[in-house]
Amino acid sequence: MKSQHSYSFVLRSAALSGVALLCFLQCSSASSDLAATENQGSGNGSAYGNPVQVWLTKGDQSVKLQQQGNAVFSGTSASGTSIEIDPAQVFQTIDGFGYTLTGGSVEVINQLSAAKKQELLNDLFSSSGIGVSYLRISIGASDLNSEVFSYDDMPSGQTDLSLSQFSLTKDQALIQMLKDILAINPNIKILATPWSPPVWMKDNGSTVGGSLKPEYYAVYAQYFVKYIQAMQAQGIKIDAVTPQNEPLHPGNNPSLYMSAAHQTTFIKNNLGPAFQAANISTKIIAYDHNCDNPAYPLAVLNDPAANAYVDGSAFHLYAGNISALGTVHDLFPNKNVYFTEQWTSSTGNFSGDLDWHVKNVIIGSVRNWSRTALEWNVANNASFGPHTPGGCTQCKGAVTITGATGYEKNVAYYIIAHASKFVPANSQRIASTEADHLSTAAFRTPAGKTVLIVQNSSASDKSFTIKYQQQAAPVTISGSSTATYIF
Repeated sequence: MKSQHSYSFVLRSAALSGVALLCFLQCSSASSDLAATENQGSGNGSAYGNPVQVWLTKGDQSVKLQQQGNAVFSGTSASGTSIEIDPAQVFQTIDGFGYTLTGGSVEVINQLSAAKKQELLNDLFSSSGIGVSYLRISIGASDLNSEVFSYDDMPSGQTDLSLSQFSLTKDQALIQMLKDILAINPNIKILATPWSPPVWMKDNGSTVGGSLKPEYYAVYAQYFVKYIQAMQAQGIKIDAVTPQNEPLHPGNNPSLYMSAAHQTTFIKNNLGPAFQAANISTKIIAYDHNCDNPAYPLAVLNDPAANAYVDGSAFHLYAGNISALGTVHDLFPNKNVYFTEQWTSSTGNFSGDLDWHVKNVIIGSVRNWSRTALEWNVANNASFGPHTPGGCTQCKGAVTITGATGYEKNVAYYIIAHASKFVPANSQRIASTEADHLSTAAFRTPAGKTVLIVQNSSASDKSFTIKYQQQAAPVTISGSSTATYIF
């Protein structure tokens, strides 16, 4: 299907990601600068005299996540374009910004030297790096694994109703990397989702497509229980699951077709009760597919029995409009919405990807009540692998591993970094206005900082004034650029 980008290229509707290569100049002063801002006070009073940190990424790649000179608030009223922040209007709490850590990501990151691997993990997950606070992982293989597997594969014609053969062995490398990440950020949240159940549970005997046989619904629910318990035994808490990745896309390898009616039945009769019986607090999030079909999550939420077990709904944006999240939220305001995946293609354009993704995935999703904004894949190699047979051949993760001592940061790194580095988990979105070509999202962090993310979709520089509690800070954002302002 075609993407919603202003430039056009063909998107595979599978969960995938990638963009043009680029190099990254690290700002070693980031940690001390941010720490200094933390100590400036709660921000609840007047902003007069407060400096405003400015971090910029230009679409032409001449500047990438680099700190600029500070702006300053004054009591002078400013004419012209303004972005007004209203901290009194508080919306959803943020769970985090991040990526999917695929088996393929783990495989290529493990090809780095020990020192370079630790450097990369620190860069991605530490507070002195970009502070990724949310990860999505696959239950069994995704299409960005080297091979297809589940945790209970059986010879053809055999079943394992007791799940006595259940084992996480094939994901030991992923588990170890999660432990390494948790050592850096013990509070990172993890969402897990399957691409396919074990083949013996399916009606077509294939890793591609097919449906879960109704007689295996109860067994499959126990498969989720065993997975969560086994991960917990490894010290890894699964915060949430979705029953199926892209349930309306059965053409991937692996994949499964799961209609809204099937998912509703599975949740209310099997998965929800199984979690309850096992005293599992892991959230169940419905759907996990495109914004063009909000009727799917609404069907789940409209069923009172399923609704009782469901925390909310998850979305991708390979079709439809990001406003679908707001539509679903408005109909069920006591349920959460999550944005869980968007890929960038190896044939994409840095400037176009930066603009579209920041405007839609970051700003658009949170303005429509999302608690998360996730790009697809953390890392791959220069050949856009590994992937399963029939998996994506154009994926390009946030990072490309080029050898034992080398990696390059791609546009997905910067898309997420402009939020994750400055908006930690448990921040709250607050109101911000928008202006011509200027998309915005604003947040209040737990430490009392105010953060404003702005995307300038115009090719021209734009001057505007940040207005906050009767104070004004004049700034200029470069054309086709992303800026994060912190005060």
